[in-house]
Amino acid sequence: MPFPFYQKLSAARRRTYDRSDTITALAIPGEPDFSDMVQAVHAGLREERPRDVQRACQRLVDTLADAFAVPPLRVIVRSVRPNGEWGELHGLYVPGEHDAVGRVELWMRTARQRRVVAARTFLRTLLHEFCHHLDYELFRLSETFHTEGFYRRESHLLDQVAGPSARATTGATTTGTRGATAQSSS
Repeated sequence: MPFPFYQKLSAARRRTYDRSDTITALAIPGEPDFSDMVQAVHAGLREERPRDVQRACQRLVDTLADAFAVPPLRVIVRSVRPNGEWGELHGLYVPGEHDAVGRVELWMRTARQRRVVAARTFLRTLLHEFCHHLDYELFRLSETFHTEGFYRRESHLLDQVAGPSARATTGATTTGTRGATAQSSS
């Protein structure tokens, strides 16, 4: 069932939304082993070492980009989540334009209490932003929306990367229901 803003979309944007909603699985070609990368993310967060977290996330995203044969992304791990009236920003995907490499930005600490984000939540956010990349680069969608299909793809990807227990403890929701075009935040 589409989010309420669906009724306000143009016919072309509805077609994009509907196509996104029908894609519910995301099998990783070649079934790479992510266990070392996932453990490195966990360790880096536990030890509060942003560079280690960024390196582990970059390896994970590089492996996924290679597996799906999509352009690479640059991962940037920052300190405290930005926040405002709209809530906290967990992650940000910025597509590459004009031969520039796209990027994913993530924040290690919550905005209010400045606590290190739980490892599974952090990993889900990374994969959520990577799914936006796949919407453009793999599925060739003109926009990337937070459809039910999108969240199912995200969960399917998380299950393959970190195992089903990661999904069960973090849920499949993020704040906001904004459909994004050039940038997507979650």
